[in-house]
Amino acid sequence: MVWVPKGLEGVIVASTELTKIDGQAGRLIYRGYDATELAGNVPYEAVAHLLWLGGLPAEAELLQLREKLGRSRALPVVVEDFLHSVAKVAEPLSVLQTSVSILGGLDSTKSASTVNASIALTARMPTIVASFNRFRHNASPLQPRADLSHAANYLYMLTGKEPRPEHVRALDSYFTLLADHGLGASTFVARVAASTLTDVYSAVVAAISALKGPLHGGAPIYVWEMLQSIGRPESAREWLRECLAKGDRIMGFGHRVYRTEDPRSKVLKRLAKELVKPDLFHLASTVESEARELLREDHPNRVIDTNVEFYSSLVLDAVGIPPELFTCTFACARSVGWTAHIVEQRKDNRLFRPESEYKGPADLDLHGLQKTEA
Repeated sequence: MVWVPKGLEGVIVASTELTKIDGQAGRLIYRGYDATELAGNVPYEAVAHLLWLGGLPAEAELLQLREKLGRSRALPVVVEDFLHSVAKVAEPLSVLQTSVSILGGLDSTKSASTVNASIALTARMPTIVASFNRFRHNASPLQPRADLSHAANYLYMLTGKEPRPEHVRALDSYFTLLADHGLGASTFVARVAASTLTDVYSAVVAAISALKGPLHGGAPIYVWEMLQSIGRPESAREWLRECLAKGDRIMGFGHRVYRTEDPRSKVLKRLAKELVKPDLFHLASTVESEARELLREDHPNRVIDTNVEFYSSLVLDAVGIPPELFTCTFACARSVGWTAHIVEQRKDNRLFRPESEYKGPADLDLHGLQKTEA
């Protein structure tokens, strides 16, 4: 037996050709390409092809994948009926999770290959989120449009309007930056589930369960709420001091892997500056600088910098995504990474089965205990 640290920090549990994170240098690499260079220069669909199939696509291959995604976006009636029935009473991420589970239980999805199931699920997740949101606001869901890109169709289905090009570009960049990030909690859970040879949908349901936690994909909404609570740049330092004095975390700061600024945050900050109102960007950048200084005072030997969630909240709001859908949008982006890891796990599978160290009592005696009826 080998004892490892809590949280498996620093422990290698799988080999991968998908993603490399250099926490010291602040780099994120997808199959050899810098993710920050892909964002905005290569469409999300091409990044999906890279992660699923091993390389950036030629023009014909990209067109073929876009056509497959476009054909796969519509939802079965049973899922639409479910969304309508829970729109007023359930929170969005749980609805997405259950919808994915329903899709996985349908006969029409069971015969698909792992890659084709990954494509179909990635295509349908934005439709689920957008349809649920429209039902929630007493509007009828819109039919997906195969002529639009993955990001553009999501925005169209949410708003009913042709999205602005700069919004599509920003959301496409966000999707690329969030497509994968190594063995984060949700991706690790997906690989553990996949190691049992369960189906793609069930493994993604498991991943979404992990995503619900505020230490993972739920953070952007807390960043947004923090900025709204601070309100004005001149209030930032006092608000942040009180936060730290209470022992609370400053949301949008710190990462288990990066020992410098999250490289994705730099791209998202640039996009936020282009898209959001100057007053809001000034507030966010002031909070960033004040928080960085206060955290440096509290932790002089440890770098705690902005992570991907900090400026994600501004970009998502700017393109028209409601705060309550931030985490679902994270899930839509990460679906490519989850499913790429599932594909990879299946190719060289070994069931995950670690041990635990028992620290409870031993050799307890039942003698003298009062018998109870079964």
